[in-house]
Amino acid sequence: MAATKQRVDPRKSLVGFMVGDVRYAVRIGDVQEIVTPTALTELPHAPPAIAGVADHREQVIPILDLRVRFGLPRLRDQHRSKWILVRVEDKTMGLAVDRVTDVFGTGGMEIRPAPALGGGQDLRGILGVTTHDGHLVFVLDTARFHDLVADFPIDARLIAGEG
Repeated sequence: MAATKQRVDPRKSLVGFMVGDVRYAVRIGDVQEIVTPTALTELPHAPPAIAGVADHREQVIPILDLRVRFGLPRLRDQHRSKWILVRVEDKTMGLAVDRVTDVFGTGGMEIRPAPALGGGQDLRGILGVTTHDGHLVFVLDTARFHDLVADFPIDARLIAGEG
């Protein structure tokens, strides 16, 4: 397991990104790295939000398409999109986002609870809400994506289409 990186400014605790017209963020401590998308292998019988798997530095990583997870169509133009590689318990997964915006902090304010949206926050995995540059930002709880990864074994049979 890689050592935790020391940040120059501890107030910058969130990585911001866009999915559609909505601003989201994840805690910087959950982020391993941000990468440009590479070749993706789609797998049969995968949940709809799992775009496929990618070979990243000799590791097979499932890629969660947040557009699909949030009920939007897949992004056709990938030139600005990014994958945010995050740790979900003991596994790495990629979050496919439209674009990464910046690294920022909450300005010393607590992350506020997400509004009750009739269960929608559970589908999206929303931890809470903050404000950055005058915009609402929904902070995702990557731990809520654990079930997607835990119930989705990546092995040679799936990749070969035998699973």
